[in-house]
Amino acid sequence: MDHTKLQKEEPLDFFATAPKPCGYLPNREAVSIFADPDAQLSASLYNHLARFGFRRSGSNIYVPSCPGCSECIPVRIPVQQFKRSRNQQKLWNRNQDLVQEALPPRFREEHFQLYRQYLASRHPGGGMDQPTRDEYLDFLTSRWSETVFVELRHQDELVAVAVTDVLDDALSSVYTFFSPELSRRSLGTFSILQQVQLAREAGAEWLYLGYWISGSEKMRYKGRFRPLEAYRKGRWESL
Repeated sequence: MDHTKLQKEEPLDFFATAPKPCGYLPNREAVSIFADPDAQLSASLYNHLARFGFRRSGSNIYVPSCPGCSECIPVRIPVQQFKRSRNQQKLWNRNQDLVQEALPPRFREEHFQLYRQYLASRHPGGGMDQPTRDEYLDFLTSRWSETVFVELRHQDELVAVAVTDVLDDALSSVYTFFSPELSRRSLGTFSILQQVQLAREAGAEWLYLGYWISGSEKMRYKGRFRPLEAYRKGRWESL
């Protein structure tokens, strides 16, 4: 049990999980360090910890800490310096017929059904493709975070939802789910481009993307956003 003093008289405990098979790299074991869930977690605290590579999952704040492995690298986009690549600009132009709206983080049946459809396509038969309503909300929302559900629609049809946390000086991309039938639109990539734009308009400095893993096909796409900063050896640096 460790104590980290975030403010002078408010120590915060951290706990390690038991090792489990890694979901991204074969023959690896994963261990995460969680901030004490019984502590008074807050958006302000999360904003502080995000600067050290921590992420939110539900109401939990965590960071990977796997023995003998450091492949999970926290990354963020400096949004004011970001420039779309040629392909990203084409994708941006292609999706300008979509209508965006940021909504409060509550249950909506239409969102939930799209989420189930997305998981059934991405994780068939793995136990993740039949989530309950409670599991859905427990994963995407938090009792203490400032979160918005940024939905995208095409002619009134819901096609994507980007769950996004609002921090003091940044946005943080939590999870995006979208219609698997619209592959030509590359809605996952477009949603990140949309969040970059939202962060710029809000005067934020960064968009946190979570963890980049160069050896994982699922995570490799994050390296296509440039410039990109990575948190390594206690500091943020250009990737």
